[in-house]
Amino acid sequence: MTLLLQGYTHHMFGITSDAVTGARGRDDTVPSQVTRGGPVIANAATTAHTAKVKARTIALTFDDGPDPVWTPRILDVLRRNHVHATFFIVGTQAVAHPELVRRIVAEGHQIGIHTFTHPDLARLAPWQRSLELRETQLAVAGAAGVTTALLRPPYSSRNDALDNADWAVLKQADPAGYVTVLATQDAEDWQRPGVERILAHATPHGHAGQIVLMHDAGGDRSQTVAALSTLVPRLKAQGFKFATVSDAVGMAAPVHPAGLADHLQGLALITALQGGDWIVWLLGLLMYAAGAVSVLRALVVLFAARRHRRLRRRGLGWSSGPPVTEPVSVIVPAYNESAGIEAAVRSLLASNHPVEIIVVDDGSTDGTADLVESLHLPVRVIRQQNAGKPAALNSGLAAASWDLVVMVDGDTVFEPDTVRMIVQPFADPRVGAVSGNAKVVNRGGLLGRWQHIEYVVGFNLDRRLFDIAQCMPTVPGAVGAFRRRALMDLGGVSDATLAEDTDLTMALCRNGWRVVYEEGARAWTEAPASLNALWRQRYRWCYGTLQAMWKHRGALVQRGPAGKLGRRGLVYLLLFQVLLPLLAPVVDIFALYGLVFLDPVRIIGLWLAIQLLQLMMGLYAFRLDGERAGPLWSLPLQQFVYRQLMYLVVIQSLFTAVSGSRLRWQRMERYGSLQAPQGAKAPRNGHTSPEPGFAQAAQHEGLVQPPPYGGFQQPAPHETPHWY
Repeated sequence: MTLLLQGYTHHMFGITSDAVTGARGRDDTVPSQVTRGGPVIANAATTAHTAKVKARTIALTFDDGPDPVWTPRILDVLRRNHVHATFFIVGTQAVAHPELVRRIVAEGHQIGIHTFTHPDLARLAPWQRSLELRETQLAVAGAAGVTTALLRPPYSSRNDALDNADWAVLKQADPAGYVTVLATQDAEDWQRPGVERILAHATPHGHAGQIVLMHDAGGDRSQTVAALSTLVPRLKAQGFKFATVSDAVGMAAPVHPAGLADHLQGLALITALQGGDWIVWLLGLLMYAAGAVSVLRALVVLFAARRHRRLRRRGLGWSSGPPVTEPVSVIVPAYNESAGIEAAVRSLLASNHPVEIIVVDDGSTDGTADLVESLHLPVRVIRQQNAGKPAALNSGLAAASWDLVVMVDGDTVFEPDTVRMIVQPFADPRVGAVSGNAKVVNRGGLLGRWQHIEYVVGFNLDRRLFDIAQCMPTVPGAVGAFRRRALMDLGGVSDATLAEDTDLTMALCRNGWRVVYEEGARAWTEAPASLNALWRQRYRWCYGTLQAMWKHRGALVQRGPAGKLGRRGLVYLLLFQVLLPLLAPVVDIFALYGLVFLDPVRIIGLWLAIQLLQLMMGLYAFRLDGERAGPLWSLPLQQFVYRQLMYLVVIQSLFTAVSGSRLRWQRMERYGSLQAPQGAKAPRNGHTSPEPGFAQAAQHEGLVQPPPYGGFQQPAPHETPHWY
């Protein structure tokens, strides 16, 4: 509401030249006694009458102020010459400079109103006219504690210039108690013609009294100040005296103390509008900050992605070593995953790398474990009471036979070479974990396309940057590989946060391990298919990430790999995944404000520039991932729903974190959209073999199953069921 008021008062109209704003209309409704009468008009709605200025009397009037530069100088000239004048105040100027309104009144000058935003009242609807007059009156009451009956409509001049539209304005103002003050002599200082010309226009011809129109605001009024310094002494020497408008025509005092209600309302109006000015200034500052941060992020991410691609082409992403061929334990934590668990398991069995598959059923109530066992596939099924995903992963780790462990969600399917690709970086002994390339399988509809774009453009570009900067904060739960002994050193997967994958990855980095990204290890996962489900998922992700960032904040002051995570990874997350989304509403609000009250062409141009930048990022990211660019057509639409949802998630997550509330695990609805090769055969010697239609796997004969690691303590299960 404050912004609407500020926009209306500052940008819908404004102080402009007193030149005629349009062709003059008919004047047949203007009474002849008004057209030929004096410049002060009363009772316009009933029996109109006018008043003329006394002979040899000059009423100096100043429009459009107060101005912080020119009004004080004009007041100084008047004080030096012991002259009182009448100032017709613009409401927005009174709000901006209430101290000048108080000075005008304190020095004995008279106050009149000149509307709130200086519009042509004849062109406004009746309700807008009333608003303009009422708000100006409140501004004067709040600033100086007085009210006034004097009104000068903007762009008015002499009596004979009134037309029917102008007369309608005067008739509407009359019941509210206003007396209209026109001018008899225009100094034309608004044209800035030079001091001598202003003097000539302001000097009376003969001894008739005059109401002289001048300006103390609306532009450079240095010529007005200079002319006034000469005009007043000159006219005094010629026998003229100076008076306020009311004294010049002999009317009762038009200015009275304001009532308490009007004074308080006026103070509230001034406070609201001054607050609106501050808010608009702050919004503008934050918008530029958001723009700068967005451009900086785009440049950094694109540079890092290009460098990452070059290093990978040269085989320099990690130190070279012999191919990793040792078997891998694949852990599939599952809670009520009957819709997609078969596809997930069969895709793993189709891997062209030897795998041991362990499905940990965490107290499912939909028969997930029974379904897996009914497939009669070489898959170990572990049943446990519902204790949460971290506990399920720890059960799988305790049962795993191999040092290299791949973790995959029950709503995810692997390509045949995903396992082989994701474990190759472990040829470097410094690597403790590898992030795979999670991709959205259900891309139908706008929501699916938007999430697909986010995975490719957001998550995967960021992971290339984190890989280059050696500060990977998250190995996604959908597709990640770990050294089992590295996890054992940490005590397994912690349940201290809701983002166990982020917490685990940060802990590995702080423990000296390097975490890398293998974009060739693709996994297909189901994304939420409704806004409600998406909200719940991202809320958990965001809140869990905030928990993990706070838990590992000590990395900011550590050295080595931990310091890289802290000063690179955590700072990046804070800037671009917390602060930037918080600034997004500012951009939206300011864009709407600009479209309504500022230059819409400029605002639209800026928006298109942002869209072009995002499109360039999208095209490059899709090219890196080998994706068709077709879904990017929906990128502009993403700005109107999806982005708002994401920053609202961040806001709610921060509120939850600050309030100290604890968010429980939630499970996303599964849709059964995953597909995998059917009828995977049992592997020889306990390992998998590929299905027809996939690349033939290398045979691993005579592999010996090592015993499970000892000494691994599985955490106690939670008392209340919760899962995701």
